[in-house]
Amino acid sequence: MRGVGRGELTDKAWAVIELLLPPQQGGGRRWRDHRQVINAILWKLHTGAPWRDLPDRYGPWKTAHERLWLWTKDGTWDRILDRVIVKDDAVGDLEWIVSVDSSVVRAHQHAAGAWEGDAATGPKSSSSTGKDSAGLAAG
Repeated sequence: MRGVGRGELTDKAWAVIELLLPPQQGGGRRWRDHRQVINAILWKLHTGAPWRDLPDRYGPWKTAHERLWLWTKDGTWDRILDRVIVKDDAVGDLEWIVSVDSSVVRAHQHAAGAWEGDAATGPKSSSSTGKDSAGLAAG
């Protein structure tokens, strides 16, 4: 059995998803090992740490980030999740835990409900924006 760190793929889990991955890229440089990259992605998702804090054992953070982006774009990541979730849920090995309070949602200052003004002067008057305060609250 390959050395498995906490939260990394076991040989059994790797056997389930290995066939769902695209072949290693040919031509120029060979891609970094898929298993190492998936372990990097899992570490990132588990810890919530910035990509740049990825431990050295997973290789360059940019490689893992780009591979996740490519696999999300081409549907590979969805196939992996569908296979793992359906199989593990069917046999009762999946424990569903949902945590809403620890999520981080970033929004631009111009997202719905943001003031149209600056912090020093407050919101612009309704005559300059065409909206009254009730309109701002209603979105």
